[in-house]
Amino acid sequence: MAELSIELYLQQSGLAGLLHDQHQAIAAEVARLTELAPVADTELQWQYQVPELGEGGACSLFGQLADEPYDLAATLGKNEHNTFCLQRLTALVRDYQTSGHSDWFGIYQARSNSAGEPVLVKLAYFGAPSRAEFPLTAEFAQISNNSTVGLSGKAKIINDVTAYLTAGGEYYTCDPKVLSEACLPLLNADGSVAGIIDAEAFQRQAYHTAALVRLVALCLVLPALLPAS
Repeated sequence: MAELSIELYLQQSGLAGLLHDQHQAIAAEVARLTELAPVADTELQWQYQVPELGEGGACSLFGQLADEPYDLAATLGKNEHNTFCLQRLTALVRDYQTSGHSDWFGIYQARSNSAGEPVLVKLAYFGAPSRAEFPLTAEFAQISNNSTVGLSGKAKIINDVTAYLTAGGEYYTCDPKVLSEACLPLLNADGSVAGIIDAEAFQRQAYHTAALVRLVALCLVLPALLPAS
C-alpha cells in the first residue's frame, strides 16, 4: 500500500512538473511492485564491502576497499522482522535491475547509526561497492545529493554530471563513470523523509519519463517495507 497518493508524492518531491501526465503509468507500476513476492532463499547482504574514506571521511577513495566490511546487522539489529524487510527490499532491487535503466542502484533508510548519529543507511543495492552511510547534516549536504535529498525531501535529477560539475554544481563522486543520477526521497504519510533511493547510469540523459515512472513507483511502495527505525 502506498504511503502517499501519487499526486501528493509528485508535489512534495518536486516532480509534478516532469510527470504530471504519468499518474496512470505510475499506478500500474505500483500495482505490479506490490504483488512482487520476496524470494525465500535470497542471500541477504548483512555485510558488504565499502570504499576507504578520504581524509575526514568526506569522500570515498574509488577502487580502494576498506579492510572491514560494513555490518548492517549491527545498525539494524538482526531479527525475523528485519530479515523479512531485507528480503522484500532485495527482491525489489533485483527486479529494478532488470529494467536496464541504471548501472548502480541503492535503497537508503534515514535512521540513527550505531553511534547515534542521523544518517542514511544503505539497506540493499546492486553495482560497485559504495559508501554505507551518508551523514544527514547540512554540512555534508553541501557535497552530497543523497544527504541533500534526505534533508529536503526534494528529488534531484542530473542527466549530465559533467555539465553539472562544469557549471559549479557540488557532487559526491563514488564512481567516475557515472554520467547521470536520479536521487528521489522516500516519504512517510505525514511527508517526513523515510529515506531515499539513488540511481546512477554510465550514460548521459538516462532519467526521463519512463525511467522516472519506475523510480517514483518504487518510492511509493518502499516506505511501508523499511525496517523499524
